[in-house]
Amino acid sequence: MADEQKQMAWEKDRIFVRGLTSSQYSIAGYRKWMKEHPRVRHWEDVPWSGGPAVFHKMEILTPSTMPGQTVYMHVEELAPGGVGYTHAHQNEALLYILEGHGHDLHDGQRYDWQAGDVMVVHHNCTHQHINDDPEKPARVLIIKSKPLFNFLNLVEQTKLSEETPPAKAGHRPGEQFDSCESADLRFEI
Repeated sequence: MADEQKQMAWEKDRIFVRGLTSSQYSIAGYRKWMKEHPRVRHWEDVPWSGGPAVFHKMEILTPSTMPGQTVYMHVEELAPGGVGYTHAHQNEALLYILEGHGHDLHDGQRYDWQAGDVMVVHHNCTHQHINDDPEKPARVLIIKSKPLFNFLNLVEQTKLSEETPPAKAGHRPGEQFDSCESADLRFEI
């Protein structure tokens, strides 16, 4: 009996993408949802997470927080002397350096960066973010097409090392930036 139930479950139609005319999802319903969600996300409304070497404001722009289905945006703050974990993911990422200076390692190659620079992390590149300043944090805006890659089931992401403790112990995110003074982080779409 159990084998029959398993076989029956596999034979049932499965939905991977909902049809636009189904009762669960419609163009009109999506447009209504878009109009009801805010177009501006305030910096202070997004909590910090992570630590002790790398902190994140992860929910700045996601398909669940704002009307946008293909872009994901978050801010990463590297504590003074902070070193992020080595990782790789299938989606590309654009990094805009808001504050500080440091370097990345991309497949073993060093790339130095400072405030105002834009860096590309190519897909499937093994990389690591490093703050070279032992006294001040570095802040990076990261924009990627992760939701689109997830939709296409290209979800491979690998953590290859653990982050290391920051050189300056006890760093709290945002402590040297009361608000984001380097850029207006009230994002409008």
